[in-house]
Amino acid sequence: MHAMQYAITLPADYDMGIIRRRVKSRGHLLDACPGLGLKAYGIRERGIDGSPVNQYAPFYLWADPEAMSGFLLGDGFRGVIRDFGRPAVENWRGLFHRAGPAAGRLPVAFSRRTETVSEDGDPAAVVANALAGHEELAATEGVYATSLALDPRRWELVHFTLWTDGAPEAVQVAAGDRYRVLHLSAPGVDGLGAGRLW
Repeated sequence: MHAMQYAITLPADYDMGIIRRRVKSRGHLLDACPGLGLKAYGIRERGIDGSPVNQYAPFYLWADPEAMSGFLLGDGFRGVIRDFGRPAVENWRGLFHRAGPAAGRLPVAFSRRTETVSEDGDPAAVVANALAGHEELAATEGVYATSLALDPRRWELVHFTLWTDGAPEAVQVAAGDRYRVLHLSAPGVDGLGAGRLW
């Protein structure tokens, strides 16, 4: 599994209805994309859930890294580049994925939090602690699915969770890490594996 996200920050007075219409008309195009585990079409809106910006920031979980490369070099991503410019694309190697108790319902939000492994920290201990947290989170009411991934270049973990009722306040994420889900494409969610992936 590979996790991937890019964020397109838009002007403060941008009509986010444009993004909603874009996702409504094009979101279904990845509903059967080979190699894609899931794509959550996420947005943040200035002044909502504490977001300081308007942003389109979809999050992907890929079951097949070749499919991820094909997407980034293909027509779909060319459309993103044409309409918004070429964004930086973050990606992480999957460590854990599990469906939650609400996997039968559509998610309305996702939370995403990054955690840097400090230079004096033991990476194995930090990852083990994060994995234990995701094991617990995977059993939480309202969780559609939760994943953990690592970028070893920056020694950064990304914590990603889809929620069917919105990310609860008790979850330790900053306001800027809460996104609304406009559409979910999940053609290969069952192919992402379950539990620890390494």
